[in-house]
Amino acid sequence: MQLDLIKSLFLAYRESHLNHRYITNAHMAPLLDQLKKTIPVEVIGTSVLNNPIYGLQIGTGPKRILMWSQMHGNESTTTKAIFDLLNTLLSDEAAVAPILNGCTLYIIPILNPDGAQAYTRVNANEVDLNRDAQALTQPESKVLRAIFKSFKPHYCYNLHGQRTIFSAGATNKSATVSFLSPAQDAACTITPNRKVAMEVIAVMNAALQQIIPQQVGVYDDAFNLNCVGDTFQSENVPTILFEAGHFNNDYARDITREYIYTSYLVSLNYIALNEVTGAHYVPYLEIPENEKLFLDLIIRNVSKKQGSGEDEVAIGILYQERLVDGRIEFVPIVDKIGDLNGFYAHREIDAKGQEVYNEQGEPLKVNNENVCVIMNNEKISLLPK
Repeated sequence: MQLDLIKSLFLAYRESHLNHRYITNAHMAPLLDQLKKTIPVEVIGTSVLNNPIYGLQIGTGPKRILMWSQMHGNESTTTKAIFDLLNTLLSDEAAVAPILNGCTLYIIPILNPDGAQAYTRVNANEVDLNRDAQALTQPESKVLRAIFKSFKPHYCYNLHGQRTIFSAGATNKSATVSFLSPAQDAACTITPNRKVAMEVIAVMNAALQQIIPQQVGVYDDAFNLNCVGDTFQSENVPTILFEAGHFNNDYARDITREYIYTSYLVSLNYIALNEVTGAHYVPYLEIPENEKLFLDLIIRNVSKKQGSGEDEVAIGILYQERLVDGRIEFVPIVDKIGDLNGFYAHREIDAKGQEVYNEQGEPLKVNNENVCVIMNNEKISLLPK
């Protein structure tokens, strides 16, 4: 499928009712009501707080693909892209017919509705569902496991979002999209099963390199059987971790959603039209591994009076995401002060040797919250632009 076609499909079928970072069952409910008129939508279980967990099925093909999003409640970009995808698949576009004829998708749009509502990673019992694959202590974990057993997928798409700190390798390129073919044993053996997932990821990477060059990474494949991806991979179902990351000035993640959408269509089309054997897995190994080299903002060349003797001092800021009145706000927190020459930033401010103070006229300190700073008697906002 050509990238210019995918772009046009995204623009035509992007779900306009889902935007920014806060996506919950309440946002999704009217969309599901519409989908029920066309495809099966069911409640497959309930959360700790008795909120419904929905599942839906689309396509009639023999290759079964299980997709679940918002296992971590505050990772919503892949959910937005799911509804963009559903709108596309339910259109009369001939380009998506091979996917519908070749695949059957079972999708859980929000696995952790309580975490989505509270905008937290964990569920209402403060359990990370992605560390509960073996113990299955939580109702949400049991729901996913039950669908896995009944649907018997040939592929699993484990859909997540990642922080702004990740670089695609040791570079100044943000990891806008990341992937992983999880390990299925402690030795991280490149098994035939993993090769299949690697081949699909390599195809997605080849497409993304044309639109976000050098902004794709992979995660360390250290084995943890408590993780869902590792568990499903260990049961010989090729599993792919998707991670939606940061694109320049896209703190709403409404640009990144297009790259996730692109990844969905490219991979599903490839699976539908090919017998994926894993023979073409090697390009996966060339994708750089993510490193944590980014801060949201760095103020460089700050007067050394505010440091600890270095000739140049820099102040590194990370944004903390907070749910305020149904919307996510980004709060600047001082993360590091010192020599930050090994770090990159999504935005930089040159202090030009000036001292930098908070609004109370005090030097900045690590862990302090600062919406703005005073520099050369000028107030400068630290909020995302």
